[in-house]
Amino acid sequence: MNDLATLQQTALRIREHVLAMAAGPVGAHVGGSLSAADILTVLYFHVLRVRPDDPHWDQRDYFILSKGHAGAGLYATLAERGFFPVDELATYARPGGRLLSHPTLKVPGVEFPTGSLGHGLSLGVGLALTTQLDRRTNRTFVLMGDGELQEGSVWEAAMAAPHFGLDNLVAIVDRNRLQISGRTEQRMRLEPLAERWQSFGWNVLTVNGHDIAALLAAFEQIPIQPMQPTLLLANTVKGQGVKFMADRKKSHYVTLTADLHRKALRELHEGAKR
Repeated sequence: MNDLATLQQTALRIREHVLAMAAGPVGAHVGGSLSAADILTVLYFHVLRVRPDDPHWDQRDYFILSKGHAGAGLYATLAERGFFPVDELATYARPGGRLLSHPTLKVPGVEFPTGSLGHGLSLGVGLALTTQLDRRTNRTFVLMGDGELQEGSVWEAAMAAPHFGLDNLVAIVDRNRLQISGRTEQRMRLEPLAERWQSFGWNVLTVNGHDIAALLAAFEQIPIQPMQPTLLLANTVKGQGVKFMADRKKSHYVTLTADLHRKALRELHEGAKR
């Protein structure tokens, strides 16, 4: 169990790692990794029952990064949590390495290869239903991007989870309101998002996805009701922590030059002091 200050420092290190990976030869999906950093920190350092030295422990909680393009953020989190050495992050997107841009099963702690958007929640429903039928206590957490909610398969899974009474399933939406082509609301209107999920039978909590104390309090409430799944609607900022990338669609995929890497780190640390 980690205190608030420790979790905030962990989230800062995860963002530092993401920026370092983006400074590699091919860049990285930065914006969505930075927006999810606080959520990933709270999950892996407070909520999830996992054993980094035994990734396939049969009593673990499952985590699925449905927004697989944020693989850099997940790798940074898994490394900080001890699933593999932090030094390996330097091999991100390098020939011969296992840290590909999107998560793969070669990486300890990754449950499913993801990247084709809109499939993570269906996988989560399958896992949660299986553990329910087997009377096991494993919980399943799925982190989705808001842009992928435009995929029809998400809503098929959203209908199925309440039907099967999956209170062992938690979906989290990283609601940064940006996708690679612009504002989500301009591409396909999602609001009123909370009400839409509630109409399918989900319990919905809305939280500031960068307020670690608020995230801790929200996860403490889960499950809200027996036999009902939970959706955590986390309002975030794409590129959070770096002013020249924050809330800008160009942060979706970035290759940082040495100068931009230094500038990004400087802004990240200045923001952390406020």
